[in-house]
Amino acid sequence: MADIGKLILRLTVAILLGFHGVSKMTKGIAWIAGPLQTHHLPTWLSYGVFAGEVLAPLLLLLGILTRPAALLIVIDLAMALFLVVGPRTFALNAQTGSPGGELNFFYIGAALAIFFLGSGRFALSKGQGRWD
Repeated sequence: MADIGKLILRLTVAILLGFHGVSKMTKGIAWIAGPLQTHHLPTWLSYGVFAGEVLAPLLLLLGILTRPAALLIVIDLAMALFLVVGPRTFALNAQTGSPGGELNFFYIGAALAIFFLGSGRFALSKGQGRWD
Protein backbone atom coordinates (compact mmCIF):
# COMPACT_ATOMS: atom_id res chain seq x y z
CA MET A 1 0.00 0.00 0.00
CA ALA A 2 2.80 2.46 0.83
CA ASP A 3 4.29 2.00 -2.63
CA ILE A 4 0.95 2.90 -4.23
CA GLY A 5 0.89 6.09 -2.14
CA LYS A 6 4.42 6.94 -3.28
CA LEU A 7 3.39 6.37 -6.90
CA ILE A 8 0.33 8.62 -6.56
CA LEU A 9 2.40 11.37 -4.93
CA ARG A 10 5.15 11.14 -7.58
CA LEU A 11 2.73 11.15 -10.50
CA THR A 12 0.62 13.99 -9.10
CA VAL A 13 3.61 16.28 -8.61
CA ALA A 14 5.17 15.26 -11.94
CA ILE A 15 2.05 15.80 -14.02
CA LEU A 16 0.87 19.03 -12.41
CA LEU A 17 4.31 20.65 -12.26
CA GLY A 18 4.94 19.37 -15.78
CA PHE A 19 2.19 21.71 -17.03
CA HIS A 20 4.25 24.62 -15.72
CA GLY A 21 7.28 23.26 -17.57
CA VAL A 22 5.38 22.92 -20.84
CA SER A 23 4.22 26.51 -20.45
CA LYS A 24 7.82 27.68 -19.99
CA MET A 25 8.89 25.70 -23.06
CA THR A 26 6.12 27.09 -25.27
CA LYS A 27 5.92 30.68 -24.00
CA GLY A 28 9.56 31.14 -23.11
CA ILE A 29 11.41 32.24 -20.01
CA ALA A 30 12.61 35.69 -21.04
CA TRP A 31 10.39 37.27 -18.38
CA ILE A 32 12.43 35.58 -15.62
CA ALA A 33 15.42 37.81 -16.43
CA GLY A 34 13.66 40.81 -14.87
CA PRO A 35 13.25 39.40 -11.36
CA LEU A 36 16.79 37.96 -11.50
CA GLN A 37 18.26 41.35 -12.43
CA THR A 38 16.21 43.04 -9.71
CA HIS A 39 17.93 40.79 -7.18
CA HIS A 40 21.36 41.24 -8.82
CA LEU A 41 21.53 37.60 -9.92
CA PRO A 42 22.91 36.38 -13.26
CA THR A 43 20.23 35.94 -15.91
CA TRP A 44 21.60 32.53 -16.96
CA LEU A 45 19.98 31.20 -13.77
CA SER A 46 16.65 31.44 -15.62
CA TYR A 47 17.53 28.21 -17.43
CA GLY A 48 17.29 26.42 -14.09
CA VAL A 49 13.52 26.54 -14.49
CA PHE A 50 13.86 23.85 -17.16
CA ALA A 51 15.66 21.58 -14.69
CA GLY A 52 13.01 22.15 -12.02
CA GLU A 53 9.87 22.15 -14.16
CA VAL A 54 10.72 19.92 -17.13
CA LEU A 55 13.56 17.52 -16.28
CA ALA A 56 12.63 16.88 -12.64
CA PRO A 57 8.96 16.07 -13.40
CA LEU A 58 10.07 13.67 -16.15
CA LEU A 59 12.41 11.91 -13.73
CA LEU A 60 9.61 11.65 -11.14
CA LEU A 61 7.22 10.34 -13.76
CA LEU A 62 9.66 7.59 -14.71
CA GLY A 63 10.78 6.94 -11.17
CA ILE A 64 14.51 7.39 -11.73
CA LEU A 65 16.85 9.67 -9.80
CA THR A 66 13.80 10.48 -7.71
CA ARG A 67 15.53 12.10 -4.75
CA PRO A 68 17.71 14.49 -6.80
CA ALA A 69 14.65 15.36 -8.92
CA ALA A 70 12.69 16.19 -5.78
CA LEU A 71 15.51 18.45 -4.58
CA LEU A 72 15.53 20.24 -7.94
CA ILE A 73 11.84 20.93 -7.50
CA VAL A 74 12.40 22.29 -3.98
CA ILE A 75 15.13 24.63 -5.25
CA ASP A 76 13.05 25.72 -8.26
CA LEU A 77 9.97 26.54 -6.19
CA ALA A 78 11.99 28.24 -3.45
CA MET A 79 13.53 30.48 -6.13
CA ALA A 80 10.05 31.17 -7.52
CA LEU A 81 8.91 32.24 -4.05
CA PHE A 82 11.90 34.53 -3.71
CA LEU A 83 11.90 35.99 -7.22
CA VAL A 84 8.30 36.00 -8.37
CA VAL A 85 5.94 35.80 -5.40
CA GLY A 86 8.24 37.91 -3.24
CA PRO A 87 6.50 40.06 -0.65
CA ARG A 88 3.16 38.36 -1.38
CA THR A 89 4.54 35.02 -0.13
CA PHE A 90 2.85 35.24 3.27
CA ALA A 91 0.24 37.89 2.43
CA LEU A 92 -3.24 36.47 2.82
CA ASN A 93 -5.70 36.71 -0.05
CA ALA A 94 -8.78 38.63 1.10
CA GLN A 95 -11.20 36.26 -0.67
CA THR A 96 -9.63 32.86 -0.03
CA GLY A 97 -7.57 33.48 3.11
CA SER A 98 -4.63 31.64 1.55
CA PRO A 99 -1.07 32.98 1.42
CA GLY A 100 0.34 34.13 -1.92
CA GLY A 101 2.93 31.37 -1.92
CA GLU A 102 0.43 28.61 -1.18
CA LEU A 103 0.98 26.61 -4.38
CA ASN A 104 4.75 26.92 -4.11
CA PHE A 105 4.67 25.74 -0.49
CA PHE A 106 2.47 22.81 -1.49
CA TYR A 107 4.89 21.69 -4.20
CA ILE A 108 7.86 22.17 -1.85
CA GLY A 109 6.18 20.06 0.83
CA ALA A 110 5.24 17.33 -1.65
CA ALA A 111 8.74 17.31 -3.14
CA LEU A 112 10.29 17.04 0.33
CA ALA A 113 7.98 14.11 1.07
CA ILE A 114 9.12 12.43 -2.16
CA PHE A 115 12.75 13.10 -1.23
CA PHE A 116 12.39 11.38 2.14
CA LEU A 117 10.06 8.58 0.99
CA GLY A 118 11.87 7.67 -2.22
CA SER A 119 10.30 6.40 -5.42
CA GLY A 120 8.81 3.14 -4.20
CA ARG A 121 8.76 -0.11 -6.12
CA PHE A 122 6.39 1.17 -8.85
CA ALA A 123 9.21 3.00 -10.60
CA LEU A 124 11.78 2.15 -13.25
CA SER A 125 14.37 2.04 -10.48
CA LYS A 126 12.11 -0.23 -8.40
CA GLY A 127 12.96 2.04 -5.47
CA GLN A 128 16.42 0.54 -5.21
CA GLY A 129 19.59 2.50 -5.16
CA ARG A 130 20.91 5.47 -3.32
CA TRP A 131 19.15 8.09 -5.44
CA ASP A 132 15.71 6.50 -5.56
